[in-house]
Amino acid sequence: MNYPLSAGHDEDTLVEEEVALDEAVSEGWHIVLYNDDENTFDHVIECLMAYCGHDALQAEQCAIIVHTKGKCSVKNGDLDQLEPICTALTERDLSAEVEPA
Repeated sequence: MNYPLSAGHDEDTLVEEEVALDEAVSEGWHIVLYNDDENTFDHVIECLMAYCGHDALQAEQCAIIVHTKGKCSVKNGDLDQLEPICTALTERDLSAEVEPA
């Protein structure tokens, strides 16, 4: 996703959001979404809302973190819960894996 950041997003805000997201996925398993050069921000945001249950703001923040940092933990939970979600994301051409926290 090689697109410029939207207006109003600065590096300090991104770091704070990343720290909050890291704290939220500190136990169990999590889905890690990786950056790619294929998908648009809109597609990533729509997929995160549809399959991970994100609201629009959370999905946009995750998409920005993926773009700037190369990856982002987008959902945590039990392995059995996350595997079908991760499969749905990869079937929509996103690069994602389930990993232990």
